Amino acid sequence: MKAVIPAAGLGTRMLPVTKTQPKEMLPILNKPAIHYVVEEAINSGCDDILIITGRTKRAIEDYFDRSPELEEFLKKKGKEKELEEIRRISEMANIMYVRQKEPLGLGHAVLLAEKFVGDEPFAVLLGDDIIVSEEPTTRRMIDLYNREGAPVIAVMPVERDDTKRYGIIKPSNLSRPPVYTVDDLVEKPAPEEAPSNLAIVGRYLLTPEIFTYLKNISRGKGNEYQLTDALKLFAFSRKLLAMEIKGVRLDIGSPESWLKANIYMGKRSGII
Repeated sequence: MKAVIPAAGLGTRMLPVTKTQPKEMLPILNKPAIHYVVEEAINSGCDDILIITGRTKRAIEDYFDRSPELEEFLKKKGKEKELEEIRRISEMANIMYVRQKEPLGLGHAVLLAEKFVGDEPFAVLLGDDIIVSEEPTTRRMIDLYNREGAPVIAVMPVERDDTKRYGIIKPSNLSRPPVYTVDDLVEKPAPEEAPSNLAIVGRYLLTPEIFTYLKNISRGKGNEYQLTDALKLFAFSRKLLAMEIKGVRLDIGSPESWLKANIYMGKRSGII
């Protein structure tokens, strides 16, 4: 299965560092955030990966590319372990890129993957959203899709006051956790208007049908084309599932959450 990683957002909550440094390249310990996301895709069986970038995101392409000068330097210094790691990064997967020329939202970014995807189901993993779990979340979603034959979005429970930060699903009354049938979706509702406390997180298992809906939505929240709005239309006419994640989600969208992500991974690795 192919994977699409949108990584074209401007990262305004992390300014000024994101003026020149892609948010997805901010380090979590000694690896950029997007490295963990690519590893999840690979460990889920996705070897062909398309990363959606933007004008200031060249560092992402450079990171996953070969670096002959650095490799030669490490070789001369006898740093074989570091050399092996650097080479492994450039050989992780078959990674391609396309640029989103304007910040038009996640829905528009996913639409740019239409030719890459073709007529097969595909995974979408947000480049700044890390999920730490024993079994990769994307792998679980692929397995669920194979059993049920329906697209899947990942969700997690959040505090009611936090619903305004997420897309929120309205699960069917017949749903049973950790898998839900989705009746409706609302982008960043106020707590009193939220249909549940189940928030969409950065993992999707979609079919090419989604592109038809993406082409027929208008700009929504933030004057952007929202993937949630296309999924909403999809859910009205097709079966759409939501699956609760297992493990811990690390968000690097703000200085506070980025710091917490580093502390968590530091404790997990034994550094702290």
